[in-house]
Amino acid sequence: MSELAHLADLLAAFRLEPVGEGRFVGQNAPNGRDVIFGGQLLGQTIAAATVSQPGKEVKTVHAIFARGGDMRAPVDIDVDTMHSGRAFGSTTITVRQGDRLCARSLVLLHAPEADAIRHGVPAPDVPPPDEAKARSFEFEEWQISIAGDIDLSDPDDVGPPELPVWIRFVGAPDDGLSNQELLAYATDGFLIGTAMRPHPGVSQSMAHVSLSTGVVSHTLTFHEPFSASEWMLLAHEAPYAGRGRTYGRAHVFTQDGRLVASFIQDGMVRAISADAANRPAGAVL
Repeated sequence: MSELAHLADLLAAFRLEPVGEGRFVGQNAPNGRDVIFGGQLLGQTIAAATVSQPGKEVKTVHAIFARGGDMRAPVDIDVDTMHSGRAFGSTTITVRQGDRLCARSLVLLHAPEADAIRHGVPAPDVPPPDEAKARSFEFEEWQISIAGDIDLSDPDDVGPPELPVWIRFVGAPDDGLSNQELLAYATDGFLIGTAMRPHPGVSQSMAHVSLSTGVVSHTLTFHEPFSASEWMLLAHEAPYAGRGRTYGRAHVFTQDGRLVASFIQDGMVRAISADAANRPAGAVL
C-alpha cells in the first residue's frame, strides 16, 4: 500500500461486535493484500475467547487456516465453550465469511497461579534493536528491526534458517488483552521467510509472484506478561522445508531477556502455476 495504515485500524479489528450468544462480527484491518492476514484472525480469536471467559487470559491458541478470507467482507466468529473451570477454560473458535469456513482454533485459557517451579531459556546473543535501522511495517506504529541487517527480500542474501526480529507497537495500549492480540498478529509473518533464507535465488519478495505461500497452522503459547509497546525479540528458526511445506518455531523475549511467549507454524511454499495465478482471492489452498 502506498501509505501505511495506523495502529488504531488494527486495534479496531480486534474489538468485536457481539451479535448473539457466543457470536461476534469482526472487521478487517488493512494489510495491502486482497486476503485477510492470518495474524488478524489470531488476534480476533484471542479477543473472542477472552470475552467469552472473563477473568481468564489466553494461554495457548492453536489455529488451522483452512481457506483464505476476503478483505472485502467482515468475518463471523462463533465461540463454543468446552469447559470453564476455576483455573482453566477451553473454547473452540470458528471464523467464517457467510457459509465459507476460513479458520478454526482451539484456545486454552487459564487463571495464572503462584510459582511451584520457574525457569526460562536465555535469549540469544543478537545485536540490540538500535544497532539496525528500525522501520515501520504495515502499520505506522509497528516498528521492526532485523538484527544482522538481513534482507528477506534479497534472493542473494543467503544464510542459515534463522531470523532474529525486534518488534514493537509504538503507543500500544498497555492492557493484557491488547498486548496478546498485537503479539499474535506479529508472530504470523516471518517464519516462511526464515525457511527461505538457506536457498539461493529464493526470497520472500517472490511470495504471491512466482511462489504461492501461506500459513496453514499456527500455535502460540503465552508465558509471561509483557508490553507490546516495548521492544521484543522474535527469535525464529525453520528446522525443515520440503515437500511443499515449511516448519518453523520461535521464542519471544523482552529486551531484558525474559521469555514471554513461544510459537510454531506450518507453512506452504510451492511454485505458482498458471491456474493458481488466475485463482480468485480466498480460494482454497
